Amino acid sequence: MKIDARQVGRALNDAGQWRAILLYGEDSGLIRERAAQAVKLVADTLDDPFRVAQLDRETHDRLEEEATALSLIGGRRVVWVREGSDALVAPLMRLLALSTDTLVVLEAPGLASRSKLRALAEKQPHVASIACYPEEGRALAHTVADALKQDDITIDRDAMAWLHGRLSSDRAGVRGEIEKLILLAGPHGRLDIETVQDCVGDAGGTSLDDAAYAAMAGEVEAVDQALERAFSDGAAPVAVARVVLGVINRLWRVALAVEEGQMRTEAIKALRPPVFFKRMPSFVKAAERWPAGALALAAERTQALELACKKSGMPDELLCRRHLASLCLGGRVWLRGAGR
Repeated sequence: MKIDARQVGRALNDAGQWRAILLYGEDSGLIRERAAQAVKLVADTLDDPFRVAQLDRETHDRLEEEATALSLIGGRRVVWVREGSDALVAPLMRLLALSTDTLVVLEAPGLASRSKLRALAEKQPHVASIACYPEEGRALAHTVADALKQDDITIDRDAMAWLHGRLSSDRAGVRGEIEKLILLAGPHGRLDIETVQDCVGDAGGTSLDDAAYAAMAGEVEAVDQALERAFSDGAAPVAVARVVLGVINRLWRVALAVEEGQMRTEAIKALRPPVFFKRMPSFVKAAERWPAGALALAAERTQALELACKKSGMPDELLCRRHLASLCLGGRVWLRGAGR
């Protein structure tokens, strides 16, 4: 049964009703988190070998054997399968025809839309087929707010806005940053913009911010170094595009205010959330180099970069490097190139 995105929480909270749960999509961190949630709910544990059998690609042939085995200590068993593929269609069909209360949880990141395993799961009434794609916008904000709420931690609006723009869309990365904030704030704590920027801003992922600010400021060498760190740390090229677009949008607000007669320094101070003090020199330099018209063009082309990075087979890292190198040229060069 294909589970609607709005019903995923309910389906996982009642994981015991299913014979099998298929988790597929592009966000491997979200797949793993949801799989662990379902396994723990049914088996009360993640690592008890008597209740949970974990199978990787080399041991997929043990699926039927493990799913029909009896628990030696009572309670329902779970077979947790990693790297699921269409090779599991036949054994899963045979298993579903048998009488067993074992839950099978299948992690299948990158499963094709025409996958036979996915088609089987969507047709079976006792199998939940759940898509796991990167969270964005309101969904990502809700994830952060819900996680903080569990420890009764409040976060200022400016801090939430800054954090939302900083986080990648990968669930594992998001969860890691949230856990750091929870430890820093403590139960019933409060997070303001300075605290969040100090905590998250010093993470390895700040290389994305470094690259974006350096590109808009025309600092070629800094861009190369930051991108190298970002990709070495596993940053997705699409995340680079999103961070760059966020910086462009903030510069655009300043440029429009300047066109309306406001002093540039005052326009920058009025930004909410405020520019992180460590980024201020690069931001001011970028604001001097980019008029509003050029920023509009840069935003348009950065959005095109994000779409290109989402297409399979594209040399996304190379596209990112080329785009940021072109941003280093500055807004007036962009306007001349566009004939404006």
